[in-house]
Amino acid sequence: MDFELSADQVALREAAAALLDGVAGPAEVRAHTERGDALHQALWAAMAEQGWLGIEAPESAGGLGLGAVEVAVLAEAVGAHIAPAPFVSSVLAVAAAHAAGADDLVARLLDGAVACIAWSRDQQAVVAIEGAATGDVAVTGVADPTPYAPVADVAVVVARDAGGADGLFAVDLRATGRPAREPAMDVTRPVGWLRFDATPARRLGGPDAVVELVDRGATFVAAELLGSATRVLDLSVEYAKERVQFGRPIGSFQAVKHRCADMLVDVEGMRSTVYWAAWCIGARDRDASIAASSAKSWCSEASKRVMASALQVHGGIGFTWEHDLHFFLKRAQLDQLLFGDASFHLARLGALLRPRVAAGESVV
Repeated sequence: MDFELSADQVALREAAAALLDGVAGPAEVRAHTERGDALHQALWAAMAEQGWLGIEAPESAGGLGLGAVEVAVLAEAVGAHIAPAPFVSSVLAVAAAHAAGADDLVARLLDGAVACIAWSRDQQAVVAIEGAATGDVAVTGVADPTPYAPVADVAVVVARDAGGADGLFAVDLRATGRPAREPAMDVTRPVGWLRFDATPARRLGGPDAVVELVDRGATFVAAELLGSATRVLDLSVEYAKERVQFGRPIGSFQAVKHRCADMLVDVEGMRSTVYWAAWCIGARDRDASIAASSAKSWCSEASKRVMASALQVHGGIGFTWEHDLHFFLKRAQLDQLLFGDASFHLARLGALLRPRVAAGESVV
């Protein structure tokens, strides 16, 4: 079986890298953060023009009609460039709206409306109340800190209804108001608290839609972590070849070699889990949730190790504002938490695998 990307997927990866090198290169990302802009308008417009936001949407809806593996390819490129644009959240919103038959919302999103995803580890943080007589839906509660909420036009919200079932809802933030931008370590993305108080909402789906959102969100954020970790490994190897101590490049020292080798092992493990999960999601495989939680748990922990080793290889320069490493480190720290951290997904894996063990089935 061939596990390599297809020729078309490789071409997509190369085109994505070319686009991001031009619009979101290191110097431009740094300039964007220093300007304090919440959204990189030129980058967002370029993504929309290239059809990235509708990469999975069918051609009949104005999309490209591709799949989850292609989304992972683009998310990896976004992570490698720490691109300041809400690619993953908008792709997730388009998929949720399309599955719900909300064609008007799909059209808005493909036209460049910004979406954020309000998912909370405490699944009772936001509750949904449906009017018995009118059928109107409202959401109440406070979601976990949400990237891009301060600039979003639409929030896709996970909320629990009175019967204890999870559901997926859309809130028009242009009508209800956007939250303020909060101080955050990750300066490449705005973060805000979404506070709902009987806020009008639109139902997009029930428990199955929430499971799919978590699977897809965990996988695509893991792909971003893979991209960031890969770039940080490359930066560390380049630096180890150039930095000289005691008359020799530090990359010739055994301790530094071991650090870089361990980083490579972690990155390749991340790559395997991410693309297995993306394939499972695209193929609607029964192991999609298992694969997604495997990818997110591994990538969250592995990226921590990669970032820590990169700091050790770079030494003092890696801690400075002048070096780009800190952008990757801080962005990874937020990505490690989005759609559940490693401990959340390890617990989820246990719950998913327990019935198989009880039935005497294989778990591998």
